[in-house]
Amino acid sequence: MLERITHRAFFGDANYPFALSDGMLAELEQITGKGASAVYVQLANLTYTAATLREIIRLGLIGAGMSPKEAKRLVEAYAVNTPLGELFPLAFEILSVRWDGTGEKATAAEKDKPAERSWVQELADASGADRFAEARA
Repeated sequence: MLERITHRAFFGDANYPFALSDGMLAELEQITGKGASAVYVQLANLTYTAATLREIIRLGLIGAGMSPKEAKRLVEAYAVNTPLGELFPLAFEILSVRWDGTGEKATAAEKDKPAERSWVQELADASGADRFAEARA
């Protein structure tokens, strides 16, 4: 039932499923004090907080069936003190799949298509994170 809103991605040490189920979406809204669409717009406009990125990832893990304790452990191990440019694409993909329902239930033709850079990756690149790092070096 969650296939259409489930995103699979590598995080930290392995590939995991992420799904912002109704309960986890409500929790995200409670934590951020914003509706789901406001959080989505915040990410799209690159005005998010680091905590929001981490919460989307944590809640996505829980929504896909991981225990809250294990999800918290993974986020603490792999999302704390991590460059936001690495967290943003994952968090945005998790929220985007919930938004448009293009998760694991993709057609065979879609799965066989060569990988293209997603607009999320393009947006992350445009954020200037790499340019900022280069300027500091």
